[in-house]
Amino acid sequence: MIFFDVHTHRLSSDKNVVSIVNKYPNSTDFSRPFSIGIHPWFIKKEKITEDFLILETKLQDKNCYALGECGLDKLATIDFEFQKEVFIKQIQFSEKYQKPLIIHCVKAHQEIIELKKIVKPKQIWILHGFNKSKQLAESCIKIGIVLSFGSAFIKNKKLQETFLALPLSSIVLETDDNEVEIKEVYQKASIIKKMKIDELQKEIKQNFNTIFKK
Repeated sequence: MIFFDVHTHRLSSDKNVVSIVNKYPNSTDFSRPFSIGIHPWFIKKEKITEDFLILETKLQDKNCYALGECGLDKLATIDFEFQKEVFIKQIQFSEKYQKPLIIHCVKAHQEIIELKKIVKPKQIWILHGFNKSKQLAESCIKIGIVLSFGSAFIKNKKLQETFLALPLSSIVLETDDNEVEIKEVYQKASIIKKMKIDELQKEIKQNFNTIFKK
């Protein structure tokens, strides 16, 4: 059975792992499944037109599974209003090229939720690296945002309680830029949910296929 890692910065050598590797407009290797986006940390106003052109080209690549990570970050040095402009443009690309959206969000969850309500996108939005409250999780799920959990819940008891309370149909798993293996994330998830790991794999596989239409 396959382990699906929907957002990672490193390719697994394990043949039983399907990784969607995060890429940027200046990346070079697109030979394996990837997502590509303009991260709010790396927005450069003088290069944004060029980056948008690269993004549009790569979104049409057969190995491109999603647009992202992109989003909003109130701790980033880039002007927040310009971040929103860049994010909205990427939402439009997500719709145009029918790619799910992998979202990076720091201290801007309400803005993400409001945008989702306004735009009413047809493509699925995935909030990656979720580590917030049960209340926020439920608010996201209510409007159709999928939550991606990673290594944060391995030791965080509060986050484990949140994960336990949520429906598996709205969850995917990831490693992000951590050294942890995706199998370890699955193992912890199965323990929290009190289910066999192969049952969890079936659920996540179904979610993966629904989101990425594979």
